[in-house]
Amino acid sequence: MPYPFKLPELGYSYQALEPHIDAQTMEIHHQKHHGAYVNNLNAALEKYPYLHGVEVEVLLRHLAALPAEIQAAVRNNGGGHLNHSLFWRLLTPGGAKEPVGELKKAIDEQFGGFQALKEKLTQAAMGRFGSGWAWLVKDPFGKLHVLSTPNQDNPVMEGFTPIVGIDVWEHAYYLKYQNRRADYLQAIWNVLNWGVAEEFFKKA
Repeated sequence: MPYPFKLPELGYSYQALEPHIDAQTMEIHHQKHHGAYVNNLNAALEKYPYLHGVEVEVLLRHLAALPAEIQAAVRNNGGGHLNHSLFWRLLTPGGAKEPVGELKKAIDEQFGGFQALKEKLTQAAMGRFGSGWAWLVKDPFGKLHVLSTPNQDNPVMEGFTPIVGIDVWEHAYYLKYQNRRADYLQAIWNVLNWGVAEEFFKKA
């Protein structure tokens, strides 16, 4: 939905991902961090009514066309809103624990199986210096890629469609895992919903 953007409901409790992601981290991450991105994005767009009907993905794809004084705010906060809206859905409990359907077939063909993909995504996440994201994305020609982006940049800015995103900002894991990003990345595989990823893949 376009402006005014709203913080999406999780659809599950903050405790639902225990013990892999703790409830306190989920609550702070959702309410405080994502909430701030939404509020800041709305504040940036408030004085530009011609942008109020535009979806966040479109804003991010066309940053250079936006007024110069709000480009950074839309990039950071619009990206944060889009990234986290995808992330919460990918963490929805009860889904497939490994790739299914057409996505599984594409992963097997391009990466040689789920384990190889896990290794590539983990490498991308570990290799991201500072804050950012690791992604499995689909290009306009139907091929999958693994990449990482800094800060809250989203792959739509580079012409890709996100299929799976892994948040490696410290606020995603620091309360439970402190500086141990590798332990968090090992745990995240227990809570990713590959049924949702399949939905994203088929819509892309």
